[in-house]
Order: sequence, then structure tokens, then C-alpha cells
Amino acid sequence: MIRVDSELTPEKLRPRIERLFDVSAGKIRAIEKTFDARRGSPVLTIRGVYAAREWTDWTQGFLYGSALLQYDATGEERFLDYGRRNTLERMTPHLTHTGVHDHGFNCVSTYGNLLRLASEGKTAASPDERRFYALALKVSGAVQASRWSPIHDGRGFVYSFNGPHSLFADTIRSLRSLALAHRLGHVLAGENDRRISLLERLVHHAAVTAEFSVYYGEGRDVYDVGGRVAHESVFGNGIYRCPATQQGYSPFTTWTRGLAWIMCGYAEELEFLQTLSEEELEPLGGRERVQSMMLRAGQATCDYYLEQAAQDGIPYWDTGAPQLDKLVNWANTPADPFNDFEPVDSSAAAIAAQGLWRLGNYLQGRHESAEQAVGYRQAALTIANTLFGEPYLSTQPQHQGLILHSVYHRPRGWDYIPPGRYSPCGESSMWGDYHARELALLLLREAKGEPYLAFFSV
Repeated sequence: MIRVDSELTPEKLRPRIERLFDVSAGKIRAIEKTFDARRGSPVLTIRGVYAAREWTDWTQGFLYGSALLQYDATGEERFLDYGRRNTLERMTPHLTHTGVHDHGFNCVSTYGNLLRLASEGKTAASPDERRFYALALKVSGAVQASRWSPIHDGRGFVYSFNGPHSLFADTIRSLRSLALAHRLGHVLAGENDRRISLLERLVHHAAVTAEFSVYYGEGRDVYDVGGRVAHESVFGNGIYRCPATQQGYSPFTTWTRGLAWIMCGYAEELEFLQTLSEEELEPLGGRERVQSMMLRAGQATCDYYLEQAAQDGIPYWDTGAPQLDKLVNWANTPADPFNDFEPVDSSAAAIAAQGLWRLGNYLQGRHESAEQAVGYRQAALTIANTLFGEPYLSTQPQHQGLILHSVYHRPRGWDYIPPGRYSPCGESSMWGDYHARELALLLLREAKGEPYLAFFSV
């Protein structure tokens, strides 16, 4: 359970944040110099060096997006050039990739950041350049929305790369692609010129995920613990069948990175809802109904995370990891990334912290939620304070990762285990590094009094 530091503020964290971006610069340059893009996209480090790992190509956007975040934080033009040039040269296939649920990762992290920076006046993008980024995001959102599985009641979901039966928890963050395309005035055109609302598909996916992937302690099954998340929800002929998992320990425990995606995804979509008109939301049941659905899922999962993370805010990779009980009093002590039983997942912490911060901001001003809002924000700062220092900040120049002790796929054994140890440790992931930079930028802009960092500021 997190022990929240109530004294922390973004301003107090600013030295740690600036040090993180100082370290980050060298990491991005090291990958640029040594990684061979012909081998695939960098996914995770092995002995400190980024390597590809075949599954789906969902991390390339995090590499070039990291450079754009670095530019946003520091103003160093070389990172803008690197991120923009590689987005234009290498990311186009992702725009029309019909085989994945990852558009919110690859395309929003690159084209989305470029359009946001231009809209904020942080880059001197021409009108034609801005129109190009907007067109790319429209295409990406429509392609992502086309991966649609209808269910029995007329709703549906964006299905995972496993197939039309499969709803992944992490797809909640790919709703950003649909949100941006809708915001830019786009629709998906179907058979017989049917105009399909991207906002409708966004809301339906969010509602189906909230209903079937998130638990609320209401006796849905004997493992129904409030705030718990199923990584995968399986459907057959439009009917829900069972929970499942790809990267967690079991369908009846919670893979903590899946939990974090849910936390961050709903918090961001709640922020996005505030930019929509009543007329846009009325056909979907109205603002109050949509907002309540997302808020319920967001609060349940954030509360569960606060209970399940270790004292310093870092979670172990799964709440039911089989040897977790061998770590004496693990929930009431700081996480031990070097233990020989179960790995921690720093990437889940980076994602979750952003969700906590955003949900706390969203709840500010609501009298009945004021105390909860403060609690979420301080928990986010507590996690950031842990991540942005040793033993999580990777300060050794020869290590290409930024945030240490991330894990990818524990069941498949894809994470490097140092000699003489049982458990993975000491390595980084491209998504963990990206989300740590995004969290750091979110807090840095707050400390500097700059505009709030939002994916839809285009």
C-alpha cells in the first residue's frame, strides 16, 4: 500500500525531473547511434542494450515520440529533428496497419505529438505540415476504429491482434486515436457510404471495457475484487465468455501494467470528454451517463492500485504472482527490484502515476471528491519521486534504458535475468521510458506554469 508523501509538489520535484531529462538525452542519442532499425523496433534492453522482440510492432512510435517529448522539455532542436524526420520516414506504415490495436501508441506518440507541438506554437510548422499531421491522425483513427467486434446488445469493441473475440485492457489507450480523429472532424466510411461515428465507437469500447474488464466487488464471480482488471476479455458470437490473460499470471489475478493502462486511459478520456459539446454526447446517452461510466472504472482501478503497490508506489508485475508471499510484508515496505522471487514493473508505475495525476486533476473542484483528488495527485508525485531517482533512474551512460526494472512478458520468459538471479531486474522497456518522460513532462509543465499536457491539444 502506497505511503503518500503529502509534502511533494511538482516544483519540489523539478530538480529530479530536470536531471531525468539530462540523463534522457544521452539515452536517446545512444539508441540513435547503435540501433539498426532494419532488425525491427527497439522493445526492451538486454544487458543494457536495446533489442527487438517479435510479437507486434507497437513500440517504434515510443522511440521517436520520446525524442519529441525531450524537445518539448528542453527545447533542443536536435531531438525535434530526429523525432520529426523519423516519423516522416518510418511511421507511415503504422497509419494503415489494420492488424493491431496499437494506433494510440505508435501514431499518437509521433504524429499526435508533432501536431500538438505545432498547435502550441512550440514548433514553426507550416500550414501544410499541420494539415499532413492532421490527415495522418484521421487515417489512423479510422483504421483503428475499423477493427470492430459487435456484441449482442449493439455495442462493440476494438479487438486485439488475437482476433475478433479478444478485448485487451491496454486498448483503452488506443482510444486516443479515435478521439483525435473525431476532434479533427473525421468519420469512418463503411459499406453503402455509411458514416460511422468515431466518438460512438470510442464510447462503446470504453463502456464494454468498463463492464467486462474491470471488476467492482459486486459478486460477478468468486474472484470479483473491486478495482481488479482482467488483461483480456473473451467473447464468442458477441457474448462474453470469460477473462483471460496474455502477460499476466492468471485470468483471476491482475497484471499490473494492464491495470495501469486502464487507469491512465479512463483519466485521459475523462479529460477529453470535457472538450465535447452536449450535442455530441446526447446520442450516446448524454454527458452524465458517459462520464459516470468512465469515472467509476477510473476510480475503482486507481483505488485498487493504491492498495496493491508497494509502499513507495512501485508494483510487482502481477498481484497474484506465485512467489509474492515469500517477500515478507511486501505491501508495507518499499519495492525490492533486486529480490529473487518476483519482479517489479517500473513501467506500470510510470503509466499508473500519470493516470492518478490526471484523475486527481479531473476531480478537483468537485466538492464531494476534493479529498480524493488530493490523494490521487500526491500518490502520483510519490511514485514520480521514486521513479526519478536511483535505483530506478538509469544513470550509467553505457545503459541505453532510462528507467530500470521494467518487465515485458514474464510468462514467456522474455525478460533478461542476470546471472545468479531468479528474477528479471536491471532492464528497461521502450514504453516504460516513454511514459516516464511523458509523466516527467506533465509535471515539469505544471511546475513551469505552462499549458496542461493533453493529447487532444491539437
